[in-house]
Amino acid sequence: MYSVSAMTKLIVEICQNHNGSRETVREMIQAAALAGADIIKMQSMWSADLPKRERFEEGEVHAQTGIRTAIKRPHGPEQERLATLDLSIDDHQFFIDTCHRYGVLPMTTIFSRHRIAEVAGPKAPGKWVKVASYDCASYPMLRELAEHFDNFIISTGATYDHEIQKTAELMKSLGKNFSFLHCVTSYPNALEICNLARMEWLRQFTPTVGWSDHTKIADTGLAAAKIAIMLGADYVERHFTILPADQTKDGPVSINPAMLRELSAFRNLSKAQQQEQIAKEYPNWKSAVGVPVREMGHIELLNRDYYRGRFASPDGNGGWIYNWEEKPVRFA
Repeated sequence: MYSVSAMTKLIVEICQNHNGSRETVREMIQAAALAGADIIKMQSMWSADLPKRERFEEGEVHAQTGIRTAIKRPHGPEQERLATLDLSIDDHQFFIDTCHRYGVLPMTTIFSRHRIAEVAGPKAPGKWVKVASYDCASYPMLRELAEHFDNFIISTGATYDHEIQKTAELMKSLGKNFSFLHCVTSYPNALEICNLARMEWLRQFTPTVGWSDHTKIADTGLAAAKIAIMLGADYVERHFTILPADQTKDGPVSINPAMLRELSAFRNLSKAQQQEQIAKEYPNWKSAVGVPVREMGHIELLNRDYYRGRFASPDGNGGWIYNWEEKPVRFA
């Protein structure tokens, strides 16, 4: 049922775990490279690109059913928090240069369309870009990214099946190399809802697929990532930290250098050795396999609703242009 990849590539996501410090970025890259990372990814997001959307100020709950229909994420505190994490274009070049120094491939996720040109400006080998699952179906953004990048890794967790198919058709028409990653956009998520069989469903669109892992380290350790490798993932992505888990927002779903070394050693085992280790460490591992076709859960739909429009581009008149809108943007 599952194809076997020659060697799983490990993507390390430094996300917001740098706390706005360039020195921490450098230390993270060094630690990840020495521990076995193949690709190190940053996030190109700016607090100034966070639009205020009224329904998320207090959240919404259906009056009759009591079911939540929108999460609560007030704009002011969120923008204030993100402002401490802003990185400059010079920081981007520093990130790229440092990755090159330590022999790993740099990659980023861009969250606002008008930032694409400036983020693509710094020199980076191969011009790789990661697309968040909330923008998997942002077709105008994908077309604009394709003007600057050649290789795409696209998460699909917060995307409907028909949108994934359309994205694959678009990427092929643009002549771009692309891979799809399955993920579950519930933070954190449990093994029982990983549905790692979804990776094989994605192979109908592209030969290289993988798993972006948001499971909680304290609960499941490296289980989901190891099972994905055993099942033939071409890529496994995990958040990464060199700080204690309670010192950053993404700490609870982030692995440390020792865990990365363990994951790297596991991917180097033979398939038989991987199967033997999984059976011993995680006797109920099949619960993470699930089904290839699944519907997003309620939390995932709430997250799609919020995060899909979390960042946008200013329209010049006090309004915003969202990544999926067929409107031109002025590049920064």
